[in-house]
Amino acid sequence: MSNKDILDNIKKLRELTGVGFKDCKSALDENNGNIEKSVEFLRKKGIAKATKKMSRTAAEGLVLVKENQGEISIIEINSETDFVAKNSDFISFCKELSEINFFNKGDLEKINNSKMKNNILVKDNLVNLIAKIGEKITIRRSQFFDSSNGSNFFYVHSAIEKNIGKIISVVKLDGITKGKNDDIGSKISMHITASNPLAIDKDGINKSIIEKELEIIKAEIINSGKPKEIAEKISNGKISKFVNDNTLLNQIWIMDPEKKVSDILKENKTDKDLKILDFVRYKVGEGV
Repeated sequence: MSNKDILDNIKKLRELTGVGFKDCKSALDENNGNIEKSVEFLRKKGIAKATKKMSRTAAEGLVLVKENQGEISIIEINSETDFVAKNSDFISFCKELSEINFFNKGDLEKINNSKMKNNILVKDNLVNLIAKIGEKITIRRSQFFDSSNGSNFFYVHSAIEKNIGKIISVVKLDGITKGKNDDIGSKISMHITASNPLAIDKDGINKSIIEKELEIIKAEIINSGKPKEIAEKISNGKISKFVNDNTLLNQIWIMDPEKKVSDILKENKTDKDLKILDFVRYKVGEGV
């Protein structure tokens, strides 16, 4: 094999794996110039490197959204530092992953086992990227909104590029009439991004969350010296406020503090009632 062929193989192996020149040459030497076996060799080496990083916390990264013919997918990919979130290799990986996420309708297992443009599985490309960049990277969560039974809208906050940012909200509405009230969807998405509701209404909040909050409120009131029976009355009022503050329909509308979101829905209905069917808000690293 000529020096040119060796260099061509090293170049090809680098393009396939993202690994440095020296490691690629070593892998090819170990595997008699066989690129496929060298990829496997480096992947195994990459897994060993990546595994050491898996105990770290990845709370930075990006959220990406894709829309096509009324359907929307959203995905969060985390890194350890914001520096890596701005890395061109990381961003390219995330962009391709967003396309794959849309195609697989938010199914993470299918996403991880899908092939990327380099003909390598997502989960293996992830390991290679971790080994190359030197940080823990995780595909954290994803969701898909189909176009049946409603209309989908989204809003991107702190966008670094089109459809890529730090916070993205998606909402599905029933009762949208094109050309009449379809501008309200992006406004409600913006409201969700700013106000971070837990659920559409009280029924959507997990009972354990309300019970825990009530327990904390009661303890605070009793510890302040109030009698138990008075603490009971005050806590009921406070938990009611907690529910209102955290349910989308009861929240104060960000564009008019005199109105609630439920009022905005009534004002913008056309021939049928305007209803919020579902929503999601992804903020990078939230809850990690």
